[in-house]
Amino acid sequence: MPVKIEKKIVGYTVAGKSADKNELENTGLPVSGESTGIAGGEQDTSANVVHMHEKLQRPEMLVGSTYKIKTPLSEHALYVTINDIILNQGTEHERRRPFEIFINSKNMDHFQWIVALTRIISAVFRKGGDATFLVEELHSVFDPRGGYFKKGGKYMPSLVAEIGDAIECHMKVIGMIPADELDDCVREHLQAKRAEYDSMTGVKESKADAAPASEEQVISDFPPDAQLCQKCHSKAVIKMDGCMTCLNCGESKCG
Repeated sequence: MPVKIEKKIVGYTVAGKSADKNELENTGLPVSGESTGIAGGEQDTSANVVHMHEKLQRPEMLVGSTYKIKTPLSEHALYVTINDIILNQGTEHERRRPFEIFINSKNMDHFQWIVALTRIISAVFRKGGDATFLVEELHSVFDPRGGYFKKGGKYMPSLVAEIGDAIECHMKVIGMIPADELDDCVREHLQAKRAEYDSMTGVKESKADAAPASEEQVISDFPPDAQLCQKCHSKAVIKMDGCMTCLNCGESKCG
């Protein structure tokens, strides 16, 4: 209930924990369990939740994952290690967030820009907030010499883009990016389309009669004459029933 002050205020005092309830009501201050919004006098624990920020001290031990990147651009593989920090461990607010990244390889040709890239990405991780934008930024880097297809038929425009692909995979594992899994009905539909296409083109041949597979067929799990999908960047788009359909993500111009 609002209280109208008709006299001049000549002083004030701050009510302590031992203040009488009647005195608090006369001053118009909220009473515990009544107007604070906390039932039964429970304390608000949201102030104790630790969020990611740049002044957060690095623990002695971090949990990490290492991803191997093998590209046709180099005979030596890249090893991307992402270490995570566990915030609010043991509570309902427990979160696993990336804290730092390291990239190692026997190939020292790209040493300078790799070190610079890892330091910048690690700084973004420690800054806090939504760091998922890094995936899109790295995916948009194109090599002027041209990209390549990795195993499975996915097109990579550059080595930097594949590093972003490893970061995206890690963020999906720890729950920062939702996994784009297909529904069971969509997966069954794509499998039926793949089986129908194989029967029409005569791909299903015995291994004895089949010709040796080309390098492109070995790399891709999809038909060799498939086109590149603009959504998932996989070479998996085929034309069936007059409609272009991606066998990897289900993208179709016909809906």
